[in-house]
Amino acid sequence: MNRLSDIFKFSEDYPLIFTQANFWIFFVVAYFLFAIVHKKIRLRNTYLFLISLFFYYKTSGLFIGILIFSTVVDFFIGKNIYKSQQQTKRYILVTLSVVINLTVLCYFKYAYFFTDSFNMLFHTNFEVVNWLAHWGNSFNNQNYFTVDKIILPVGISFYTFQTISYSVDVFRKKLVPLKSILDFGFYVSFFPQLVAGPIVRAENFVPQISKPTVITKSDFDTGTFMILKGLIKKMIFADFIAMHFLDRVFDAPEMFSGFANVMAMIGYSLQIYGDFSGYTDIAIGLALLMGFKLPINFNSPYKATNAGNFWKRWHISLSTWLRDYLYIPLGGNRKGTVASYIILSVILLGVLYAYQNMLVVAIVLSSALLIYILSLFNTTVKNQINTNINLMLTMLIGGLWHGASWKFVIWGGLNGLGIVVYKFWRKVSPYESNNQWYVRWWKILVTLTFITFTRIYFRGESMDHIARWYKQVAYHMDWHYAVDVLIHYQLVFWVMLLGYVTHWLPTSTKTKIEGAYAKSPAFAKVLIAAGVGVICYQAFSTDFQPFIYFQF
Repeated sequence: MNRLSDIFKFSEDYPLIFTQANFWIFFVVAYFLFAIVHKKIRLRNTYLFLISLFFYYKTSGLFIGILIFSTVVDFFIGKNIYKSQQQTKRYILVTLSVVINLTVLCYFKYAYFFTDSFNMLFHTNFEVVNWLAHWGNSFNNQNYFTVDKIILPVGISFYTFQTISYSVDVFRKKLVPLKSILDFGFYVSFFPQLVAGPIVRAENFVPQISKPTVITKSDFDTGTFMILKGLIKKMIFADFIAMHFLDRVFDAPEMFSGFANVMAMIGYSLQIYGDFSGYTDIAIGLALLMGFKLPINFNSPYKATNAGNFWKRWHISLSTWLRDYLYIPLGGNRKGTVASYIILSVILLGVLYAYQNMLVVAIVLSSALLIYILSLFNTTVKNQINTNINLMLTMLIGGLWHGASWKFVIWGGLNGLGIVVYKFWRKVSPYESNNQWYVRWWKILVTLTFITFTRIYFRGESMDHIARWYKQVAYHMDWHYAVDVLIHYQLVFWVMLLGYVTHWLPTSTKTKIEGAYAKSPAFAKVLIAAGVGVICYQAFSTDFQPFIYFQF
């Protein structure tokens, strides 16, 4: 009885995440009630909005107030943008939406980042104070909220981007605003994708809100298959290898050989894919069971043949969002803007300060000066520079979106550099038009290697931690211990091999597997689900293993 009560109150010990039994108890109850109300559109939307608020409360407690605030603000701003006939007023309103949303996001996500950067740059000692907590405590004269620490609300980046896309799409006249705030609240907070995506675009999801619920046998089969596939990815290909090998290495890289550190990075690429792709697979499956379609967020990213192709396959909802709402407004591949140069300069100065290495500073400043001089005498070079500045800026900001640290900016910059370098390489590459299987696999291997080893900036806890990892790889590979490492962690490496092999299976083979599942009788589906459940929970850790992207 106590466990049941824990399900319906906020508790850090019993969060509602997809790998916890509590969530599936919650979903069974929620789905039963959904089956009762699903035929009445208004009632269905209201119910899903309220159940989604409850889900978010279970995940983030009183931070539900931030979600409600964003919902109310953007609902009324969207209505006023649509009603206004004056273009200036429309610009002011959409700018207000963007500013309010980004201000809230920056306060919770980047307060420490900006304060620490300012202190380092100007040698000051400012400290972060949680003014919202201070204000909240003043109401009851009790220290209920901690004022000396700002805690990041789960999923704030995802629902902030969704509310911004709504206001911008209404401004661009791609969308007629919703009439009911309950319907809009449902769009913002739909619980399967609320805390870790995929990012739902208003123009794609809002039209579904007013349609009757239709759940076909195909939707049910696809939905349950996606859920089972997501659980396998998350609990076996992510959590199992992390708990039994990766976390041990990354916690103390100097205690392991360089070879073990390299293998940990290869494993981390599988872990983060299994973790994030597994979450979105489950989210898409849950939505299908309720008659709603969420966008595909991953398309076999480790089959990518270059860095640009990788970002068309990885976190697709974020990549396309950044393209449409940042890259194109900054000028895209057509022109540069003043904003582009200002923002890029600030970011580059920050990165240089983070490195604090005179050689790096000299190389970057010399390169920038050379590029500037060339642009003065050649229009083609100038256009190329503008295009690549916009691309790099998008990737740098994309890196900063992932985390409030300069190491994330560096990670984003390295990925942007990989895309830019490939754009020039493909013009001279003798292999660009070669479709031989071995050429394709060579491209895949090079791309995966590049993506994997830039991720040390993503996984490393600090620049010092990253430096220790590099030191082990550079000076202590200890090849003579490689076989011992492989034998000692052989189960982990077998799971890693299985994960990559299944990822690289041809699309036609994966389609056949899903088709065979769909054609199987009901009792077979039950047996498959039971088998997956047993395997997953046999590999399951008693330790809390949150989804990696919850922190973003």
